[in-house]
Amino acid sequence: MDTSPLVIDEINAGAEFLKQLNDYQPVTAACWLRESEDEERYLFAALDGLTPETSQTAYGEVSRITGEMRDNYLDPFRVKLIGQDHPVAKAVGEIYRRYPGPIPTRLNGRVFAGSSFEEIYVYPPLVSKP
Repeated sequence: MDTSPLVIDEINAGAEFLKQLNDYQPVTAACWLRESEDEERYLFAALDGLTPETSQTAYGEVSRITGEMRDNYLDPFRVKLIGQDHPVAKAVGEIYRRYPGPIPTRLNGRVFAGSSFEEIYVYPPLVSKP
């Protein structure tokens, strides 16, 4: 399991992935999360309008984008798509309200979305295409 700190290469790979995913469907919130030192990090992406019926198609898009990127720092199996009502999406939304602007937020050892996390990296809000 990956217990090393999040590095700039992973952050950049995640940012590029999110930009491309946002072209497919608006990403309303995004962050890397690791629950404990023993767990892997996951890239959470809240999609506008994601439903159980559309999630299979959305994960197909994750596979397509990561396949085209061919980036060793982004594993499609470490991407979790969530709806806007998910606790993580709501917690990221609160970060966006508290710290508006284009600067990412990094938190360590915090309670976030009702759970304790070892590492949190919140991407700044993405701009959706009209």
